Amino acid sequence: MTRMNTPNAPDPRVFFAAERTLLAWQRSSLALMAFGFVIERFSLFLAAIQPGSQNPARHHFSLLMGLILILLGAVVSVASIVAFRRFVRNLPPDDIPCGHWAGLGIGVNLVIAAIGVTLSAYLLLTAL
Repeated sequence: MTRMNTPNAPDPRVFFAAERTLLAWQRSSLALMAFGFVIERFSLFLAAIQPGSQNPARHHFSLLMGLILILLGAVVSVASIVAFRRFVRNLPPDDIPCGHWAGLGIGVNLVIAAIGVTLSAYLLLTAL
């Protein structure tokens, strides 16, 4: 019988599965933010191709929808951090590989959330 088959043997696969889930949520939050930015800027494109357009910056609906998606991406990023930390806190210490930098995914998600909030504030201030 190998060590991995014993009931109390450390199993880092559980930790790595949780980390992959965190990274999947990270990609989802980035996709939401990118889609929100595209929606917010798409109204400028539509205004540019419309003949006789007076003011292309006055498209509040696309601004609102874009900001909602960008902020939703930031919220998803923070929520995934909370879920990951709760799960890892319940793991036995032996299941977390020694020397593994477990906080890297959390740090990247925090930066993504901060960028999303900053981008939202910038888009809102430039639209006003």
